[in-house]
Amino acid sequence: MAREPHQKANYEHMEEQDHNDSREYIFKPRAFNIVWGNDKRCWRMAKPIGSSTSSKNEKECAELVQVSWLEVTGITPKLSASKYQITFQLSLEKGASGWTGAPVFLMAKVGKKGKYQWKKLEVEKLTRDPTDFPSEADPFVVEIDPGQVDKRLYFGLYEVWSGKWKQGLKVYKAT
Repeated sequence: MAREPHQKANYEHMEEQDHNDSREYIFKPRAFNIVWGNDKRCWRMAKPIGSSTSSKNEKECAELVQVSWLEVTGITPKLSASKYQITFQLSLEKGASGWTGAPVFLMAKVGKKGKYQWKKLEVEKLTRDPTDFPSEADPFVVEIDPGQVDKRLYFGLYEVWSGKWKQGLKVYKAT
């Protein structure tokens, strides 16, 4: 039987943290659904769980080797607050390519049948340092309608339109 080419989210790698009157969800690389995420020609985990050879300062990340279809998604449990800010921590490796003119979108919707909200990201401006994207100065906020029955948040990074081969993106987490 062939192995599934896509990484299915393992929610044991999602953390919930309470901050005063708010709740924060942190998705680590293994908590994402990643299209082609189980194909080592397309993606790799830069620091495997339990790795004793990696530097203590090195963060685990999903590293894009090469894809033309970028889709990294997550789903929260039922939400309780009225709005959430979504941020991905990303970087580009030296030699990254395929990002110029490739429209990368951060998209989110509340409930499986919800309507997507989106924000275009200029990924080509990233550096080798892990950076919260979008920035605090230009946040992506999703408001939850109090009457909404399905209060799960579906979110992700997408670039599925250009057909360009892309490489060199590192995804550390989403908050």
